[in-house]
Amino acid sequence: MKKAFLAVVTTAAVVAAALIPSGRPVEAAAPGFASAVSAVSQTTWQTNASVNALAVAGNTVYAGGLFTRIRQPGKALGQGDAARTYLAAFNRSTGLPTRFAPTLNGAVWSIATSPDGKWVVIGGDFTTVNGVSRKRVALFSAATGELVSGWDPAINYRVAALAIRGNTVYVGGSFGRVDNVVRNRLAAISLRTGVLTSWNPDADDDVHAIELSADGKRVFVGGGFMTLQGVPHHALAMLNTTTGAAYSMPAAAAIPAKTVDCDSRVKDIDILGNKVFVANAGSGIGCYDGVLAADASTGKLLWQSKCLGATEAVKAIGNWVYKGSHAHDCSRDGGFSDKTGMHHLLVYSGITGKLGPWFPNTNAGGSTEVGPLALASGGNDVWVGGDFTRVNGVSQQGLTRFTNAPGGARPGLPAAPKVSSTRVNRAAVSFPTVLDLDNISLTYTLYRGKTKVGSWKRTSYSWTKPVVTTFSDSGLTSGQSVAYQVEVSDGRNVRRSAAAAVRIR
Repeated sequence: MKKAFLAVVTTAAVVAAALIPSGRPVEAAAPGFASAVSAVSQTTWQTNASVNALAVAGNTVYAGGLFTRIRQPGKALGQGDAARTYLAAFNRSTGLPTRFAPTLNGAVWSIATSPDGKWVVIGGDFTTVNGVSRKRVALFSAATGELVSGWDPAINYRVAALAIRGNTVYVGGSFGRVDNVVRNRLAAISLRTGVLTSWNPDADDDVHAIELSADGKRVFVGGGFMTLQGVPHHALAMLNTTTGAAYSMPAAAAIPAKTVDCDSRVKDIDILGNKVFVANAGSGIGCYDGVLAADASTGKLLWQSKCLGATEAVKAIGNWVYKGSHAHDCSRDGGFSDKTGMHHLLVYSGITGKLGPWFPNTNAGGSTEVGPLALASGGNDVWVGGDFTRVNGVSQQGLTRFTNAPGGARPGLPAAPKVSSTRVNRAAVSFPTVLDLDNISLTYTLYRGKTKVGSWKRTSYSWTKPVVTTFSDSGLTSGQSVAYQVEVSDGRNVRRSAAAAVRIR
């Protein structure tokens, strides 16, 4: 097998824990929002079709998918656009596109960047890149944006999952051969030479996700497989990096066995520290669609969410796990019930697995009608790719991002309080809670004129009825007219209601 040696690139590389309805949530000490990032979407260029994969290297975000053009934010299809055939790169700080614009002849389904930020590998359905043969996998220098010469393993079918560690590129998908050697759906390739290695887990069905432990000693794979190396392992496994043999992973037992009525597949895996987070999508009514967390050393289950609505992507930041899905029923987790709409973007506590305080939303569009399909982060942001055409009710196709820029979403505008005086020298005042897309615990302050008469912490969720606070204001003068206003704060943003007046009895 003839392979060119990978040239060394000398140019520097581009560089609440819980939402528990019975108690007050623990929220991060953030300026105006309670998880790692705000629910306010930041200005970002768009695509003209689905984004299937995202990865970060330094200050660059790489996006791959079904799109063939990108366009300016706020622009409609065909306006203010530029050609990008299935692959593009964006500045992580500004959301603007870079000059990286290779030409591919087929869709991209996976992207990985090396931990040192020097290399970008893509996988998908393509067979040429910039007119050069690259059969479903290709390698770029992040520093130069150039296709790496001579790195050209030939894979015979779709590459849907990638990961890079050390000198190895791990590959997963629907393929059966690499460089005409049998490799069923999982393989490993030398990052330096492009030569196929002996690693051969031999999956009997598609692989959708690959990730490595933080110490690089274990490979986590997910998909729809039932066996690896002929041994039963369903949907999720932890593998030896040398032999490809599977270790014991007790958490995999949390995924229901495949039946005629339920096929739950792992769609994404993310690792932070010694925790591995796994996203599942199930086919069949009530089939497991949730997220689980496991110990990355022992494979022991730490927690499991059982929301219904396929989970396509997860990304962990600090003690938070963000997910992209079309969740429609989280009642099993103490969250929203069915028929409350689709909740495409949510966050969990990485510690407890309970829903947390982050509720932006997208729609679902395109041919897949799923919504978010991929997540990525540089540590202080969450990039979201998918088939959506709207974000937080505003037109934005294929790509969006959320950051930790101070401020966050504003609380809803409180209504003027209801006031009455049926008792001598007293006023009765009541007001309901409002919603905030990135806080669930807000501070409500009641004013009589300019005088503060009370303050309360209240928790509210979009899927429950507003909590009504009542207050009896005493010691007033009969016959006087007084006005009340409610002020709500999330710690940074303040909204104040209109005034409501009453004459005291």
